[in-house]
Amino acid sequence: MPLIMVTGAAGFIGSVVTQALLKEGHEVLSVDNLSRGHRSAIFEGTTFFRISIGDGPALDKLFEQFKVDAVVHLAGLIQVGESVSDPDIYYANNLRDGLTLLESMHRCGVSKMIFSSSAAVYGVPNQTPIPEDHPIAPVNPYGDTKARMEEALAWYGEAYDFQSVSLRYFNAAGASGPIGEDHRPETHLIPNAINVALGKQHHLSLYGDDYPTPDGTAIRDYVHVEDIAQAHVQALGALGQLPRKAYNVGTGKGYSVREVIDIAARVCLEEIPVQVEPRRAGDPPELVADASALQTDLGWTPKFSTIEKMVQDAFRWHRDHENGYPGG
Repeated sequence: MPLIMVTGAAGFIGSVVTQALLKEGHEVLSVDNLSRGHRSAIFEGTTFFRISIGDGPALDKLFEQFKVDAVVHLAGLIQVGESVSDPDIYYANNLRDGLTLLESMHRCGVSKMIFSSSAAVYGVPNQTPIPEDHPIAPVNPYGDTKARMEEALAWYGEAYDFQSVSLRYFNAAGASGPIGEDHRPETHLIPNAINVALGKQHHLSLYGDDYPTPDGTAIRDYVHVEDIAQAHVQALGALGQLPRKAYNVGTGKGYSVREVIDIAARVCLEEIPVQVEPRRAGDPPELVADASALQTDLGWTPKFSTIEKMVQDAFRWHRDHENGYPGG
């Protein structure tokens, strides 16, 4: 039975990926420093270690103790605005610590990785939907750290026969059973809209209504977290046989911020007051995926990714978990 190490296993996507791997019969070694994840999101069926991926000696000990077949690397910071205001912690956590993980894997003979990348590597796209061969031109430090890790993986492949695939997520959303989105602070649109509908916030901040889009608000491609998890499972099974090193994970359909707010209001049966704020630094006007390569090469299709389904699942989770995960 393959043993998969999941870094960032206490995070939103990491915990759902762990759940999907367990369902497929994999054993899972969960790794998270709990700086932003939640201990209660770690599944009981896994072996958990609270360590940082920047701790090379601790990683070496894990790889020596357990025969890890592959790493699914999801640990990292994810807030675009924070990366612009405080790039230091993004280059430290996402890039420096990511390279420490790669070095430890190489030392210990572990040579397979699925890497959590991002549509942020494309920057402001010159075409939409965005294909994987679009130029890599990030406009914020978050995207830059993801692009640099992709480059490192490519060079590890050349030098060490390291097998990897980078999955460039667009906007993860929804919920999966006991697992929901609970960032602190929360910067993502759907959970913030739901929090307003549930009376936890007075209004929703809308960052920018003067983008070159039909209603002036930014457009994003939302994909259900369970569909993202399934992409990891399928990519892991085909690692070493895929013609590409990176794949978009999205639906190919974009929704504006105002459209999502309107849908959330209908699902939650509540008005969602909005306060318009200036644009956030580093936010492109539109990010929509061309995910046809993932369908062609892996047979992956987004089964749960209607915007209504994602908002409904997220709403159920937040309604049933009034204070989010226990223990902060």
